[in-house]
Amino acid sequence: MDVFLDILDTFVFDRFYAWALPASASNVAGAEFRSQKLYNQHVGRYVPLQPSQYVEASSWKRDDIARQLTSLFLVAWVFALAMYLLGSLVVYHTMFDKRLLRHPLYLKNQMRLEIKQGVSAIPVIAILTAPLFMAEVRGYSKLYDFASEAPFPAYTWLQYPLFVCFTDFGIYWIHRWLHIPVVYRWLHKPHHKWVVPTPFASYAFHPVDGWAQSLPYHVFPFLFPLQKSAYLGLFVFVTLWTVLIHDAKYISHSVVINGSACHTMHHLYFNYNYGQYITLWDRLGGTYREPKEDGFLQKENMRAQSMKKQE
Repeated sequence: MDVFLDILDTFVFDRFYAWALPASASNVAGAEFRSQKLYNQHVGRYVPLQPSQYVEASSWKRDDIARQLTSLFLVAWVFALAMYLLGSLVVYHTMFDKRLLRHPLYLKNQMRLEIKQGVSAIPVIAILTAPLFMAEVRGYSKLYDFASEAPFPAYTWLQYPLFVCFTDFGIYWIHRWLHIPVVYRWLHKPHHKWVVPTPFASYAFHPVDGWAQSLPYHVFPFLFPLQKSAYLGLFVFVTLWTVLIHDAKYISHSVVINGSACHTMHHLYFNYNYGQYITLWDRLGGTYREPKEDGFLQKENMRAQSMKKQE
């Protein structure tokens, strides 16, 4: 996130804060241009990037904690919103089984309600997440730049399965905790309103619920080394996977992968398949339910086969 913030400061935020909170003319005129090392120091490890002409033009300097929190909130909000809307739209038009829109458990105007809930939850999740991003920017995490800085050579590849296993374990137990009745009524019930979810249900959470289930992703780089490029790629993967497991398309019936087939069972039968990526923790925890096609779709398929035979 520090590299990303350097780039955005240079091309977007320096100018934005100079407009929103300009420094006084005397301060700008009398200010000595600080050392190049203080600006773009993170992205500078990859490519040279000169500071923008607005770098000293705001009363909020780049290292101001309030500015960093505001910038990281805006980044998290806009990025998550774009990934949610664009990813859900693409999956809806390419993979989602439209027959489910006629399902008896599909609510009236459900998709519009899902989008409304998701769009309203994302900024609150971004507010709660911004302090974790700022801790990363300020160097409190174990994020590193280059493969040569990994703890040992093979770790460049091991970091990916380690991330998946750790975050899946964390989400499994957080998700089970969210199903404790007193917690469920307060936090998780809004998401289970969507018994037959569309891809737009992927972020249709109570914001504290959505933030809680994202915590393992953000905690991981504070406990384990993680390359920054891997972190960015995994962040995109996590966002897209959340959309994909709500597409109701049974692409995989794998006994290992906890995909949309498994997650559909969770929405339909409630106390099963709490995992996010793999079925391991559900199997060990006794909460695994083998995916099967929803009864409505089975009847639709049988009807289609019968009509085809009669042709």
